[in-house]
Amino acid sequence: MRHDVDPKKYAASWSDFPPLVQFYNDGAHGTLVAPTWVVTAAHTTFCTDPGTTILVGGEKAIVKRRFVHPDHTPGVSHDLALLELSAPVTHVAPASIYFDDDEQGKIITFIGAGGTGSGIEGQTIDNLENNGVLRLANNVVETADGPLLTFVFNRGNKALPLEGISGGGDSGGPAFIKNGNDYVVLGISSRGEFGIKVGKYGIREYYTRVSFFEEWISDIMHGSEAKRAAVSLSKLTHLMAGLSEENLPQICSDIGIEL
Repeated sequence: MRHDVDPKKYAASWSDFPPLVQFYNDGAHGTLVAPTWVVTAAHTTFCTDPGTTILVGGEKAIVKRRFVHPDHTPGVSHDLALLELSAPVTHVAPASIYFDDDEQGKIITFIGAGGTGSGIEGQTIDNLENNGVLRLANNVVETADGPLLTFVFNRGNKALPLEGISGGGDSGGPAFIKNGNDYVVLGISSRGEFGIKVGKYGIREYYTRVSFFEEWISDIMHGSEAKRAAVSLSKLTHLMAGLSEENLPQICSDIGIEL
């Protein structure tokens, strides 16, 4: 958040982006893009096995299947996954996916329950301490190149009134715009710039550019079972630092949404 703006102005609720999805009690997000489909960042899906409970629009839903992009390379690119739900969501309308290629320069909104702090100090409250509190912020698409969108956390006269950037635990969440009453997703929170503290002014953030993946998204959501199997993985092949096959069951139990 900006250091010179009242933090209360960044406060958000599920109603600010009704198709928001939350995977864990300490954050990690996705977006409902069809009644039974959630789009997210691949690296967030480590505890979203079939049968897992997640929150969609603030209400519980069950994961049926997980589809991870096979070219996902942690810290680089193709950080994308789709989750199929066991039953259609009917209490909120899905967001649309932006498939045009003119994202550069657009003012977007972020939302999530990740860590927070000011642009001067960076993140001082992590996603666990944040305890599920939602916030939103705005930014401008700096670049739209290949599979990535980039944003920079500016200050002073270069900054928007609610300028901000994502924190730890916001991964998988949307960069979205509104078109009338409809919500449209342009990007998916993937990672911050290495070497700069999360949340500080000047940090560059990288989002998965959904327009680049139109064909893959269509293949998963609308393709045959054979096609889906040919272009996806059912689970991550690269776990984040600190995670292992041995400790994952306990971690998933600790952070999972209560049944």
